[in-house]
Amino acid sequence: MTIDRSFDTAYKAMMEKAIRNSKGERKRRLKEVDRFNERLALENVWWPAIGNLDHVHPEYEVVDYNGVIRFVDNAYVPPGCYRGLFVESDAYGTHLRDVSRFRFGDNLERQNLLLIDGWHMLRFGRDDMLEKPKRCQQTLLAAMTAWGYGGGGSANSIELSMQERAILHWCGKQRRSIKVREVMVALKIGYAAASKGLQDLGDRGFIQANRTLGGKTTSYTVLPKLFKHQL
Repeated sequence: MTIDRSFDTAYKAMMEKAIRNSKGERKRRLKEVDRFNERLALENVWWPAIGNLDHVHPEYEVVDYNGVIRFVDNAYVPPGCYRGLFVESDAYGTHLRDVSRFRFGDNLERQNLLLIDGWHMLRFGRDDMLEKPKRCQQTLLAAMTAWGYGGGGSANSIELSMQERAILHWCGKQRRSIKVREVMVALKIGYAAASKGLQDLGDRGFIQANRTLGGKTTSYTVLPKLFKHQL
């Protein structure tokens, strides 16, 4: 397995900053709790899709709708964002098979109260992150596009907006002609946004516009170049 040294460096810097700026229970969790699954979510899902760990906070401390202090695995809270996105990592044994009935119910209540309070949340299973990382990446990008998180993208990759990356990921799985309305439905975005995203990707050579003799675009075809892109 190839080790991504750039991720390794970014993850270490993120953890060191979090430990330095935390206290109490959060600091204990950051220093003592095994974070294999939480790191896996960032390494196999977040990093390949987004390309950086900017504004990601591990073991994020938040007060839920009922005033109870909760900790989430990883939180993305960009500047100016009143609420952000929680990315939770679930291992089957620790989250289902081995928990008590009280803990199981409390986990569900925790999620419900955080969602009621306006946070967004995605949950990825350990097996999927290991065996189907590209599907998890697609889910992440589709959610961030649907929920209006802008920006993103790797500094050392092709410069694409979050929306363009989401469209690109989805297109890469189709391998056929694609219509604007299909992208609208799949990513839950408007016609103008879907049309512009496809046009921009066409201008950059990732997809090809299929046009009538009169010049009207009817659909788009994925080009081989797309599959060289890190999806």
